[in-house]
Amino acid sequence: MTVAKGGLLGKMLARAGLPLLRALPPELAHHLGLTGLATLPRLGLRTWLPEPVNGRRGHRCMGLDFPNPLGLAAGMDKNGDYLDALFMLGFGFVELGTVTPEPQPGNPRPRLFRVQHAQALINRMGFNNKGVDHLARRLQEWRRRSAHTVVGVSIGKGFATPLEHALEDFLHCLERIYVEASYVAVNLSSPNTPLLRQLQEPQWLEHLLAHLDERRRELVRKRGGVPLPLLLKVDPDQSAGQLTHIAKLLRRHRWDGVIATNTTLSRQGVQGRHAGQSGGVSGVPLAGPAQAALTALAKGLDGTLPIIACGGIMDAAGARQRMAQGASLLQIYTGLVYQGPGLVPEIVAALNAADGHSNSSRSGAEEDHPED
Repeated sequence: MTVAKGGLLGKMLARAGLPLLRALPPELAHHLGLTGLATLPRLGLRTWLPEPVNGRRGHRCMGLDFPNPLGLAAGMDKNGDYLDALFMLGFGFVELGTVTPEPQPGNPRPRLFRVQHAQALINRMGFNNKGVDHLARRLQEWRRRSAHTVVGVSIGKGFATPLEHALEDFLHCLERIYVEASYVAVNLSSPNTPLLRQLQEPQWLEHLLAHLDERRRELVRKRGGVPLPLLLKVDPDQSAGQLTHIAKLLRRHRWDGVIATNTTLSRQGVQGRHAGQSGGVSGVPLAGPAQAALTALAKGLDGTLPIIACGGIMDAAGARQRMAQGASLLQIYTGLVYQGPGLVPEIVAALNAADGHSNSSRSGAEEDHPED
């Protein structure tokens, strides 16, 4: 495949910089990588990165206009501190968070581990973030400079919040970022906050879906405008039957989409000294479970709601496969960590090529079989 303009420089940068970052503890490398990325324009080194590639005609989903269907998953920029740098990479959208009502430090360090033989990460971060007020301020500043970019926000419950009060945390975060966010993703699927995944069980989930939709409608009545899209982020460790039931509840309560998926607790394909670390696995070992979840949700939703495919997308072929399985949008995270910034235009260019081939095929079919 032809490398997008600027891609050679991006690959050179990745070859030079990624090994250096991998020699550092993962969480320190994460921070330094983002800081370095944000510094490039100020040093006049913007051209070191691949030139962004937009979709052929853009991409419309959930009433939002995306320049391309590839986004950055939540977790890379929890607080909205690096939006300029991240959009510089060419993403069609960025998801911030996961954010909680109050600042919290997350779990004790070390809490992020590389499993390089498997191109995987194990994390037990525990929603470390500066709180929703900080994120809201950062997003307000961003909107003054770039009003039309798609920026989603992932919201969660506080570490110490009991399940019976979790809804209050979600409602608080929803209201605080309602105006500036392009969409809200409700994260009930992280394995690193005690009991959080229990909220996906039917007795909890229906209550949450109904009340968050109700609050959204109240906010529309008070503030005007169109309803803010609400999405649910699910985990890949559920059965097809459980995911089918979630799909039914999302349709019943007029939600706008689902993100498939968060990290997995499975250790299949993970070996070595970090395999016993607690936390969720992302990267190559997540690809299979995430694809299975996507298939179940696509069947259960039957085209009625969009799916954002996330988890184990490490190259252009994997991205095209998820779109073929029924995804409307894509998100990457660990693929970016291992492959570097050149992965973004590589995937977008591949999706453009697939889109162009599809259009050509349809055009030819119409010429061969004109309408009656």
